[in-house]
Amino acid sequence: MSGRKETVLDLAKFVDKGVQVKLTGGRQVYPNATHADFGICTPAVTGTLKGYDQLLNLVLDEAIEFEREQDDPLKLSTKTRQLGLIVCRGTAVMLVSPTEGTEEIKNPFQEADGEQTAHS
Repeated sequence: MSGRKETVLDLAKFVDKGVQVKLTGGRQVYPNATHADFGICTPAVTGTLKGYDQLLNLVLDEAIEFEREQDDPLKLSTKTRQLGLIVCRGTAVMLVSPTEGTEEIKNPFQEADGEQTAHS
C-alpha cells in the first residue's frame, strides 16, 4: 500500500464539466445553470469543475449560488448570485454530482392520484 491518500470519488471524469455541489450550511453550487434547470427542490450552487485534491477541496469556475427563501429555508428563491471562480473546502462538501447525464424519475412511492402509498 502506498503512502499516497486517494479520494473515494473519481472526480477526474468531471473535470471541465458542470457539477452540482451541496455544501454544509445549506449552500450548493451549480455551473452554468439557471433556476429553471433544477426546479423547486434543487441545490443552491453549480459550476464547472476545474480542479480537486484528495481532501475533496474543489475549484469551480462560473459558479452560481441559488439563494433560499427567507421565510422557508428549504425552498430556493428565484434569486441567484454569480460567484465566478471559487474554492469549496473539502470539509464542507456533502455531495458532488454531474449536471448532465441525470434525469428525474417518477416517485415510486406515490400513487397516480398523488397520495403516497403505505408500506409496512
